[in-house]
Amino acid sequence: MSKYAIGIDFGTLSGRAVLADVTNGKELAVSTMDYPHGVISEILPTTGRRLPADWALQDPRDYLDVLGHVIPEVISKSGVNPSDIIGVGIDFTACTVIPVRADGTPLSFEEKYKSNPHAYVKLWKHHAAQKYADRLNAIARERGESWLERFGGKISSEWMFPKIWQVYEEAPEVYRDADYFIEAADWVTWQLTGKQTRSYVFAAYKSIYIPEAGGYPSEEFFASLDEGLRHVVRDKMDAPIVFTCEPAGYVTPEAAAKFGLPSGAAVACPMPDAHTAPIGLGLDKAGDMCAIMGTSSCYMLIGEKGTEVPGICGTVRDGLIPGFFGYEAGLCCVGDHFAWAKENVVSAEYLREAEERGIPVLKLLIEKASKLAPGESGLVALDWFNGNRNILVDASLSGVILGLTLASRPEHIMRALIEATAFGTRVIFENFAEHGVNIDRIVAAGGIARKDPFTMQLYADVLRADIEVSESTQAPALSGAIQAAVAAGSRAGGYDTLGEAMAAMASRSDRVYHPNPDACAVYDKLYAEYKALHDYFGRGGNDVMKRLRKLAGQQ
Repeated sequence: MSKYAIGIDFGTLSGRAVLADVTNGKELAVSTMDYPHGVISEILPTTGRRLPADWALQDPRDYLDVLGHVIPEVISKSGVNPSDIIGVGIDFTACTVIPVRADGTPLSFEEKYKSNPHAYVKLWKHHAAQKYADRLNAIARERGESWLERFGGKISSEWMFPKIWQVYEEAPEVYRDADYFIEAADWVTWQLTGKQTRSYVFAAYKSIYIPEAGGYPSEEFFASLDEGLRHVVRDKMDAPIVFTCEPAGYVTPEAAAKFGLPSGAAVACPMPDAHTAPIGLGLDKAGDMCAIMGTSSCYMLIGEKGTEVPGICGTVRDGLIPGFFGYEAGLCCVGDHFAWAKENVVSAEYLREAEERGIPVLKLLIEKASKLAPGESGLVALDWFNGNRNILVDASLSGVILGLTLASRPEHIMRALIEATAFGTRVIFENFAEHGVNIDRIVAAGGIARKDPFTMQLYADVLRADIEVSESTQAPALSGAIQAAVAAGSRAGGYDTLGEAMAAMASRSDRVYHPNPDACAVYDKLYAEYKALHDYFGRGGNDVMKRLRKLAGQQ
């Protein structure tokens, strides 16, 4: 009799579940639910209070709502007997942080804190902690902290400790009353298992956790930030660490009743959404890279050894696939970039055409952009509308569109924005190559990879590389199901090793984009212009972006 596993992928705007056959990885049912509160970036719904620039919050109730919707729906759609479900695996955006009480209750659930934005989830793209990241990096450099180079020489404002420091400084009452600051992935896992654990991969990539160097940074380092932070790990983060494919626990009777899962099913150690994808894509060799392309893009590269590469997010032993080093890099504005164009640069004429043809405005814009030749727009853009993740690691940078004239059309802008994300990707790839880290194979997954052949061909041309596309539209969720099958083990009908599970269940590539030499030649010229702008605005040639942000914040 077949056994099944469920993978649940918590993204930026929605959560989705995949129910897969453990025998062959076949996806029998998929369910998706948008978060009722979405991303809270302008107004705090409970009070109407306007949030400052660069904030991005969420309501943790939305995550529970997702569990209560997608799990019963995939079970119902698939028609499987719930008792044949052997495990659940979760992935999540990172670093997405929740302040909670000792029993796991988020502070934002309490009447006392409903009006305090610091009590809510700080989403991965909450960049209002940039000044704390800057201070942390400066102090780490002054002290000669050896771990800093492991993470590209800079800790991002998206990570755990800058966000905790922001709460400590700006809302000390929240810091005081929070018994824990916890990754949302670990919190959701806690809701299923009834016990708190910490995922090694989240801790290693987003909280500077290095087992071979003694774990987290020293108490002396945190005291150098502020004496009140000396015991931040001991007091606010202390919980058992679990590793990839290990069970974080088992579904409690209470969670089973609430979400429709069988009591006692294994709950795998959660992973960040991009970091888990190589498992679902079957990538298991040094030089294999997966590109997860959606709201943002993440480039996860498997390596034989841990080379220090400046400007990337980090290098972690056993970070992607056990037995290898995992490199993380990416762009923090891709799909968001395109959505901005859809919402802000189209005229009534374009809206009418999209409505008459019955297609989304974004699809119309991309279609028109695809009819332009490389270079025809006369534009070049910087893809920093949400800051720069790599290789500059600076959330205070902003976007540029250069070359606009009265003849510029919305499709010209759209194409320049798509090209900018490809050029930003090339900067990352060249940075790897310059430091001796090879990329031998690229497999793309995510909404853009499956739905937008124009953008994928453009990327192949800009990168001068073949790009494979996974047949699965739900690679992170499928990865969760694979890990759940390993956490459950062969005695429950799963697998005892990750290699066995990947061989049976992982998705395969079903299309390949090859670079077009003629387009490559034009893009090399455009890329040279992009790189000149990148270095001028991003490396101190002109800090106008930061001055403008500061001026806007004073109004």
